[in-house]
Amino acid sequence: MVNQGAAAAERTDSRTSALTAAGLAIFVGLFLVFAVGFAQSQVVHNAAHDSRHSLSFPCH
Repeated sequence: MVNQGAAAAERTDSRTSALTAAGLAIFVGLFLVFAVGFAQSQVVHNAAHDSRHSLSFPCH
């Protein structure tokens, strides 16, 4: 017989882990977009700019 409380706690832990991972991924992704987009280094900025154009993503 499976303990229902333990099963519910496991689902909650799994959901919490997934939401934490998703939140961290979103934060890192936004940081990279803004850090590269506003970078003072022309090489980094131009690389990001060219990558956006190659994906047909408007940036102007």
